[in-house]
Amino acid sequence: MVNKEQYPEFAVEIDKVTFRYGAIKVLDELSLKVPRGISFGLLGPNGAGKTTLIRLIAGLLKPESGQVRVLGQKLSQKEAHLVGYMPQLHSLYAELSAKQNVEFFARIYNLSGAERARRVEEVLRLVDMWPRRNDAVHKLSGGMKQRVSLACAIVHQPPLLLLDEPTVGLDPELRVTFWEHFTNLTRQGVTIIISSHSMDDAAHCERLAFMREGKIIAQGTPAELCQATGRANATLEDAFLYCIHREEKVNV
Repeated sequence: MVNKEQYPEFAVEIDKVTFRYGAIKVLDELSLKVPRGISFGLLGPNGAGKTTLIRLIAGLLKPESGQVRVLGQKLSQKEAHLVGYMPQLHSLYAELSAKQNVEFFARIYNLSGAERARRVEEVLRLVDMWPRRNDAVHKLSGGMKQRVSLACAIVHQPPLLLLDEPTVGLDPELRVTFWEHFTNLTRQGVTIIISSHSMDDAAHCERLAFMREGKIIAQGTPAELCQATGRANATLEDAFLYCIHREEKVNV
């Protein structure tokens, strides 16, 4: 359970951040505030800048200009424990067992002794991988690897969880299971930022930001974004296309 009084109103504050890979501008003076204790979705096509933004929040990249604040402060190695990060491509050790992978991440975050053993078992049970805990990762299915990756990201109970396309390739039943985990975490006060191009993931988020070409073109609750189209029974896909067309008209 996260102590809500310990942290500021916004879990993440991004102020006019620009980032380039060489000559390619990936983020263009992007600003964003993510309220604490909710599930917040970054929705957009491949190349929109979602993964880069997640990596900037995680402290793995530094902006060319602008500021990123996490839970009220600039993230450094000393505050790395505040964030759990599940990358799009898992970073598990294939020859180690599921349990050994989670134990490795627990050690990185200085969990020790009985506390480490308790948390490792707890998260593996949470993602329903305890029965397969001693299996080497290379023997696991893609969905099982995703579960172990999630366990690694949450073993140290971070107040901010960053998930980069966490449900890609999952079957519908497992996708539902993941979202049950995410909902339980936000109920405990954890802030979750999830990047996705899936409308199903977007519909589960409490708030969304639509991204395109390194910019945020709209944000709000799923209902607010759908209502902005002015169409009855509009879907999030309708809302996203509406925002793209609106942005194009403004830039003509």
